[in-house]
Amino acid sequence: DFLAQRLTAVILAIYTIVLLVGGLMMPAFTFENWRALFAFTVAGFPLGQVLATLAFVSLAWHAWIGVRDIWMDYVKPVGVRLALHVFTILWLVGSLAYFVKSLWSI
Repeated sequence: DFLAQRLTAVILAIYTIVLLVGGLMMPAFTFENWRALFAFTVAGFPLGQVLATLAFVSLAWHAWIGVRDIWMDYVKPVGVRLALHVFTILWLVGSLAYFVKSLWSI
């Protein structure tokens, strides 16, 4: 878990830098340019969407590890902890599904 937390943090840091550079290099902040930031292709491969999906999966995994540790450390009743774990998993999976549906429908 320690290693996964650090790896996902590195992926998120690199993606954040890429987004910042891409955002700063935009000629104008329009919907078309914002969309192009996430939908660019390299040799027909949707690299922008793949990188954004990798970053969001990393975010969900990073959040799961952190929130799970909080529940395990501070919530003592087992039933409440289990309910919080299930709610967290459902929330993260739902967020991931919504993200993928939104991003890949551009």
